[in-house]
Amino acid sequence: MDAATFDLTGKVALVTGSSRGIGRGFALGLARQGADLIVTSRNQQDCEAVAGEIRALGSRVLARSCDVTDRQSVQDLATAVLGEFGRIDILVNNAGNAATKPAEDLTEEDWDRVIDVDLKGVFFCCTVFGRHMIAQRAGKIINIASVLGLVGEKQLLPYCAAKGGVVQMTRALALEWAKYNIQVNALCPGYVKTAMNEAAIVGSEKVHNHIIGKTPMRRLGEVEELIGPLIFLASDASRYMTGQTLVIDGGWTAE
Repeated sequence: MDAATFDLTGKVALVTGSSRGIGRGFALGLARQGADLIVTSRNQQDCEAVAGEIRALGSRVLARSCDVTDRQSVQDLATAVLGEFGRIDILVNNAGNAATKPAEDLTEEDWDRVIDVDLKGVFFCCTVFGRHMIAQRAGKIINIASVLGLVGEKQLLPYCAAKGGVVQMTRALALEWAKYNIQVNALCPGYVKTAMNEAAIVGSEKVHNHIIGKTPMRRLGEVEELIGPLIFLASDASRYMTGQTLVIDGGWTAE
């Protein structure tokens, strides 16, 4: 297998939640492999900033705000993508959030906020963009789940439920869409250090020690350590792989 197997030149990739953190890393990583990008999040200004970084790498890029919890917003995004690029080859469903509370203190609003973004948003993006992949008879969908979609964790009930749903959605869609040459897989990271979570994780000795204690490698992951697995799933290297979960967690789920 040579480097050309991982080359994404000529491919069009969309990463939701790509204006910061892991999503930004994913967008830049795909661009470095030659893909053209759609950068999207709720904040247009943040999208434009990442788009500038991608243009500097030589890729075409569309920056477009989108609310993945609003089906019409996702459909409008698809119209813009098809108008700009004429196709969609790679969809990375990365947008997400969480509510950290004891289960008995969760409100309906807490539940809806997490489920709407982390699960319903993935459903909307998969089905809206999946139609275009079906018409093309080709596509790669990579759903960003979590180790907490595979095992439980205290005080993260809606997040665990949503990410478990993403894993199952990945399997169901893979079965339905294999006949269209669409591969649907999930990437399940463990705890990864980003600017957004550094205060909550690294800044809290109790939380940090809890995570490190459950991670055999005894450290947090880095965003860059997720990009190689993402490129594998986005490229021809994984063309015979669908309905699977690729776990990058420092050993968290091995026990």
